[in-house]
Order: sequence, then C-alpha cells, then structure tokens
Amino acid sequence: MELVSRQDPHLREVVWFAVCCRALTLLLQARRLLDFHLLFFFQALFNLLIPDHAADAFYPPRLSEPGLWDLLLERLLGGLSHWDAEHFLFIAERGYLYEHNCAFFPLYPLSVRAVAEGALWPLQRLLRLRSRLLLSAVLLNSLFSVLAAAALYKLGCVVLQCRRVAFLAAVLFSLSPANVFMAAAYSESMFAFLAFSAMWQLEQGQSWLSGLLFSLASGVRANGLINAGFFLYSRGKCFALQLQVGSGSVRKLPPLWKQFLSVASSAVLMCAGIFLPFVLFQYYAYVRFCGPGTGLEQAVPKPLLQLALQKGYRLAGMNGAKPPWCSQRFPVVYSYIQDAYWNVGFLRYFELRQIPNFLLALPVTLLGSWAAWTYITANPRHCVTLGLERRKSEEEGKPRAGFCCPAVFVYVVHATVLLAFGFFCMHVQVLTRFLGSSSPILYWFSAHLLQEYEPLLRSEGTDNQTAAPRSERSLLGKSPGSCGKGTSENPVVRLLMNCRLITALSKCVLGFFLSYWLLGLILHCNFLPWT
Repeated sequence: MELVSRQDPHLREVVWFAVCCRALTLLLQARRLLDFHLLFFFQALFNLLIPDHAADAFYPPRLSEPGLWDLLLERLLGGLSHWDAEHFLFIAERGYLYEHNCAFFPLYPLSVRAVAEGALWPLQRLLRLRSRLLLSAVLLNSLFSVLAAAALYKLGCVVLQCRRVAFLAAVLFSLSPANVFMAAAYSESMFAFLAFSAMWQLEQGQSWLSGLLFSLASGVRANGLINAGFFLYSRGKCFALQLQVGSGSVRKLPPLWKQFLSVASSAVLMCAGIFLPFVLFQYYAYVRFCGPGTGLEQAVPKPLLQLALQKGYRLAGMNGAKPPWCSQRFPVVYSYIQDAYWNVGFLRYFELRQIPNFLLALPVTLLGSWAAWTYITANPRHCVTLGLERRKSEEEGKPRAGFCCPAVFVYVVHATVLLAFGFFCMHVQVLTRFLGSSSPILYWFSAHLLQEYEPLLRSEGTDNQTAAPRSERSLLGKSPGSCGKGTSENPVVRLLMNCRLITALSKCVLGFFLSYWLLGLILHCNFLPWT
C-alpha cells in the first residue's frame, strides 16, 4: 500500500481521509468522557438531550459481571453495539442459538470471533469475551471501510476512465450517509470492501479472483447473490462482442460452439461458487433447527432460555414441533425469517404509519432514480441494446469517459434493481445503507453532479471553453482536467471551506451526506431508529 500510495497521491489522500473520518466517527460516538477531548462534549450533550431509547429490539442479557475495563470500553464504544449489532456480537459469542439469528450471515461474526480470540487474546485478562468482540468488530470495520474506499477509487479509475471523478467518489464514500453502519458492529464495511474489490478485479480481467471475492461477499450478506449478475453480464458481453468482430479476425477465433461452451462453463462455475456460501448456510440452519432434538436447551444458560420464552424465540436443537419452513420443498430459513419475524414482502411496508420511514429513504431514492434517468437519457441506444452492441468509439479505442460512459451500464442496472427491490419489498428505511454498501453508483453519481455542475470544481475546457474565474482558481489551486490526473488536494474539503460559494445543488448533495453522517451517529448510538 505504501508503494502504491507514493505512485498515486490520489490513493494516498483517499486512504488518509478515510482514516480521519473513521477516527472522527469513533470520537464522536464515545460516551460521556468530557475530560479526554472537547469532541466528547458533543456526544455527552447528545446523550443528555437524547437519552437511550427503550427499543423493542434484540437485547440478550449479559451473563458475566463487567470489570472496570469492560465498563470503560462500553462507555467508549457501546453506541456501536445497538440494533442488529447485538445479533452479530451474540452470534460471534454463542453461535446461532436462536432461529432468527439466521438472518445474519456467518462470515462477519466468524471474522470478529477470530480476531477477538487471536489478535486480542492478550487482553482476555482485562476484558470479557463480549468486550473483546466489540473491540474486534470496531477494529475490523475501521480497516474494511478504509480498504473499501481504496477499492472504490481503483474501481472508479478503471470503469469511469476519469481519475478526477473516481477520486471525488472515493472521498464521498468516507462521508457516506450509511457511515454509522460502516463503524458499528454491522457487516456493511466488510461487504463493501469485498464487493468493490471483486468488481475491480473483474474489470481488470481477474475472473477467478473476482469470483472468490464475490463468493466471500455472499457469505457476508444475502444481496451478495445478486453480484452473480456482474459475472454473467461480463461473460455474455464478451461472447456477444466476439460475434461482431470483423471478417478479417474470424479466422483467429475458435469455432462458435467452443466459444459458447467456454463462456457457459465459466459462468456456471462462477455462479455456483457465488451461491455456494448461501446454500451451505441454509443447509447448516436446516440441520441445526430441523434435525432431531439434541437436548441443547440443557446447556443453554437460564437467562437465555428465559429470553426465548418471553420473546417467543425458537431455540436450536429443541425437541417437539419443527419450524414450518423445515417442511418446505426448498427449506430456506432466510426468507422464512424475513417473512415471519419482520414482515418483509412486496408492498407490506406501504402503510400510513410508515411515512416517516419513506421520508428517511427519500434522498437516496431520488438520487438513485436520478442516476438511472441521467444514464438512460445520455445512452438510450446503449441501454436498449444492453451494451452488447460494438460501438464505433470502442473500435477506435476512444470510449467515452465519466459517469455516462458505456462501462457504467451494468452498475446502473445493479443499483436500479437494488433500489426497486428495496423500495417495494424491504423496510424502506434501510435503503440508504443497503445501496451505500452495495453499489458504487451512489458515490459515482454524486461525484458526477459535483464535478459537472459545481463551478468551483468544473474543469478548464480544452476547446476554448470558459474557464473558472482566476479568483476561484486561486482559492482551489490548479484546475485539473475533468478526467486527467488533476490535483490530489481533497475536493470535498475545499468545497466545505468555500461553502458560501457553492451552488444549491452542491449544498444539497453535501448536505445529504453530512446530515445523514451526523444524524446516524446521534440517533443510532442512542438506540433510536435510523436507516
């Protein structure tokens, strides 16, 4: 990483800014420690003005008495262990004890446990296991979020062919509206790193490494299965373009049936690898909850048994009636939990009382829809032909650069599918983190809007275009080409430093990122509902 950062100052700035944002996040969420730093004052004030909400969420009892260092760590990082983080930490500590824990995939809690038992093993005399798990989760997510920002930058450079927009998008990722979920004990950071890295490797032609990373991503979150579409599209596009080569190149290609067989076999193998973690996890859940009773309840601590009775949680290894999903033709515990425990399904969230949650999801919904519309109107023929038609610009080796370039098509389709599915079939308020950790489009399009419509960032044209005023250029430094190397100075910081000069559109984009970045910390860390 050091060698790469010396060669690419943009990457160095991306990594440095990501580290700073992650450190600031941890400082702002630390609880009631006024004597350490002025920043703690704000979080203490938030906790005084907004006390912890008594949420009806999964909150298993603590079975061991906390020590002094446990209490200190809870004060520092306790705000990052709320809501779904309780599930991940519980799974990392006790495995899949309750049926509804199976909605959370195993790779992230396994990684958290491995670090807690490995790298943090010397702290076992100071911290109980749960405290080490929380510390492990925070450290891992800090690392993964920084690596995800770097992977997004590399991916943007390859796909957009525009280093400037890729740089701006990667910087915006560190200010993601889903920031609190990138820091808390959630799987978003790990998934974003694996997904963006897999996309980057696929664009580089590293199919097998990309398949491995996509497979790992599907072991982190269920929507990782959709990533199989990237590989299917990549193989299908290569095959379609080979059919359109000139007559002079036909002799150099293998017969059509061999080409098709090669594409089909590689697609089947890669998709099988991507789906394998999901299938294995469903089989594990079937054996654990649908197999013969093992009397496991005798080994379960009484407080956890009592919690199961109070809340109606189904325990693993219990005798008696089996869960209804066990008798299905394809026993998939994940879809059953989403349906039975959280009422997830088509249009089920369309209720008057959910209007506040739809308002929470409105900014990301508008941004995602606007991104799709912008791309379609800029490339209507490319969208109609699904990008499978060989373009003249590609034959000349001069593809269009930026957000509207042909290579972005599959990413726009991916983001639009996620957006539509999330809006109509999921708890709509999770759309922000759902898209923010799964698709680069949210960041690419936001960077595109800032780069294209913000005079303080607009490039000097090469064909006698109107340049930015000299006074503005002196404020911002050298004005880079829109898709050139440009300056490695942080564009977001420069915009914030000149916030009075920026356009209303830039204020809206940055306002969305920064307000959700901060509000997420305030509300989530106090156990209040958030996205």
